[in-house]
Amino acid sequence: MAPRLSNRPSRHVRAPWGGLWLLLIIISHAAVASADEDYYKLLGISREASTKEIRQAFKKLALTMHPDKNPNDASAHEKFLKINRAYEVLKDEDLRKKYDKYGEKGLDEQQGGRYESWNYYRYDFGIYDDDLEIITLDRGDFDAAVNSGELWFINFYFPRCSHCHELAPTWREFAKDMDGIIRIGAVNCGDNSRLCRSKGVNSYPSLYVFRSGMNPEKFFGDRSKGGLTKFAMQFVKSRVTELWQGKKKKKKNTTSTVADCLEAQTRQKLSGMLDGLVNVGWTDCSTQAELCENFDVTSSTTAFFPPGSTLQQKGSVLVRLTYLIFVCLPDTNKLAHHRWLISFTFGQNTLATHEYKKLSVLLKEDHIQVGKVDCLTEPELCSSLYIQKPSIAVFKGLGVHNFEIHHGKDVLYNIVAFAKESVSAHVTTLRPENFPSHEKEPWLVDFFAPWCPPCRALLPELRKASIQLFGQMKFGTLDCTIHEGLCNMYNVHAYPTTVIFNKSSIHEYEGQHSADGILEFIQDLVSPVVVTLTPDTFQQLVKKRKSSETWMVDFYAPWCGPCQALLPEWRRMARMLNGMISAGSVDCQKHHGFCQGENVRAYPEIRLYPQNSNRGDQYQSYNGWHRDAHSLRTWAMGSLPRASVDLTPEDYRNKILGGTQHWVVDFYAPWCGPCQHFAPVFELLARMVKGKVRAGKVDCQAHYQTCQEAGIRAYPSVRFYPYLGSKKVKGEHINSRDANVIADILERRLQELSPWLQGKSSKFKVSFLGDSAITMVFNPAVYFSALVVWLAQKTLGLA
Repeated sequence: MAPRLSNRPSRHVRAPWGGLWLLLIIISHAAVASADEDYYKLLGISREASTKEIRQAFKKLALTMHPDKNPNDASAHEKFLKINRAYEVLKDEDLRKKYDKYGEKGLDEQQGGRYESWNYYRYDFGIYDDDLEIITLDRGDFDAAVNSGELWFINFYFPRCSHCHELAPTWREFAKDMDGIIRIGAVNCGDNSRLCRSKGVNSYPSLYVFRSGMNPEKFFGDRSKGGLTKFAMQFVKSRVTELWQGKKKKKKNTTSTVADCLEAQTRQKLSGMLDGLVNVGWTDCSTQAELCENFDVTSSTTAFFPPGSTLQQKGSVLVRLTYLIFVCLPDTNKLAHHRWLISFTFGQNTLATHEYKKLSVLLKEDHIQVGKVDCLTEPELCSSLYIQKPSIAVFKGLGVHNFEIHHGKDVLYNIVAFAKESVSAHVTTLRPENFPSHEKEPWLVDFFAPWCPPCRALLPELRKASIQLFGQMKFGTLDCTIHEGLCNMYNVHAYPTTVIFNKSSIHEYEGQHSADGILEFIQDLVSPVVVTLTPDTFQQLVKKRKSSETWMVDFYAPWCGPCQALLPEWRRMARMLNGMISAGSVDCQKHHGFCQGENVRAYPEIRLYPQNSNRGDQYQSYNGWHRDAHSLRTWAMGSLPRASVDLTPEDYRNKILGGTQHWVVDFYAPWCGPCQHFAPVFELLARMVKGKVRAGKVDCQAHYQTCQEAGIRAYPSVRFYPYLGSKKVKGEHINSRDANVIADILERRLQELSPWLQGKSSKFKVSFLGDSAITMVFNPAVYFSALVVWLAQKTLGLA
């Protein structure tokens, strides 16, 4: 039987030693490329589709193509795996960028290998995706939303959580009731686990109120619509004023009960909607008859008094509630040399949406004025700025040509967040006139296309990085849909492509869409953590390494897709292991004879050369499925001697609770995925604090009773047990899984404990002015208090 050929791209690319091999590899690569599925076409979406649109498209296909619905179709499983893999890749910003740039060959084979039952996709998947009043937030737009200045009430839920599904109908009704007053959001913690963990969410559903400038407030009350409304309304700070004629309100015993009067909470909601735009007031016509008669009010009425009208002026314009105030607000002024958010239009009013009238109010504290420019009447200005379609831009007060164009969602909270970030950041929209082709200062240039979602996700991260690197590097963005020729000049054909221009040197950024990733990349340029190895330096550094040294080496070829995808992960891994394991790389296209002599037959080839080896050329090859930094680090750390120790129940009682050393302890369970992920982090921590704090691990599956006595309720749990003399102490919980963060916390605690411990353990020989010497163990503060008392008594003749 002939062997079956997989249409999956290989995880390794064979090394082409010789002409025949080269011909074969080119033919093979072409075959793979033609076999690649277009993930966007599989899901029936455009390349600019948002995360929500991707999720909705996948759900629609899942309900019809799922094998549970097609039991008689033998190919249903394979068909569903294809669309599931497409969804898993495109919903993730980093994987999507790799796919857009390298196709399937730049991806790990494991994405989309498992899927859920049909019932899951029907009832649990994307609970709030179809609700217009509820905004589903993802990792990419969460910060922009909660930092916009608007009030947000957000439901963190998990798809399989029964309580989350029970709340859903109430949450929908509540959202409709509060529409226009506060923003109602939802975060799917199944798809955004990292975001939820960063916000301290560990149970579902968790309901939090967010507003810029205040700490998040968690809701603990009754999950009824009334309970939710009462809780939310306490954060609506707008005022409702009771009006009367004259300086003092006339008291009258009569009351009015009109059926269509606005209730107090309704008035408060209306005030919240119009906060900063219009003052909201009310008057009781049974006590203020003269005032109501002045405006011919004979029944319950809600009215608007435009600017210029007064309560005392009869005949003032009175507009019914249906018209309210939005059509009456004055237009904004023209562009000036200050901080401005400008709407560029082409005859139409793009900021006519009612809620956009709040822009001036929300941006007032940041001293950003709001205006508009019609490009039909100002063609020269728009042409000089390359404004070719309706756009929103922020001018930073540094001249007409220092501006940044908004490419995010066309919603109020996103525009507000963009404006606030942009005026504080140092990112400029580039044009041919100011492109940094011959600048002496280093520049980071992001070549992008506005329709590309990973490009839009990267822009806020560029702003964060520009603030941290201000004075060291300049930042700019170039729209390749407008400046196609300039992008072609630099051979840019995939988006986003981020490049560092440093005088004559050009470096393309490969890494995660984050400010930290950019900073790490720049740090690598200044101080590389990966050593570029030649045959000579490989012999000297790797094969002749010291007995205490361990090396990891990546043998790669520049043209190899999987090698390119590995590059940023390899750098991240090298930083994680810095000081413990050295990392290097060998370019096998440049040194092909050397790689052939080292028996390298496929790319990338990852090898570990261990410490304490009898032979310098002894190595272990990495054969794991995952080539991300964490997986590589876990594998590498396994080759090192352990710095932490396993603890038995007796060890816990005698060494932790009854010992004389500080301990940090990892309580874990072998079956727990997060525990396995945290294990190398804890081992790294053990090395970082060695000599100051001992590190131990307790297996809570084997020693369940010990963990129960320690109060452990979740895995992994990290506890710090300081030594406080004979005093029994409970472990101090550390809410982090980052080795650097935990090490900093431990260092601070040791500094706090240092004076106390010195006083507790020090022996002082004290001679009281010729009296017999006394040796004692005590706290210095107590001693000096006693000394002062004794001296006073001695002076007074009482001692």
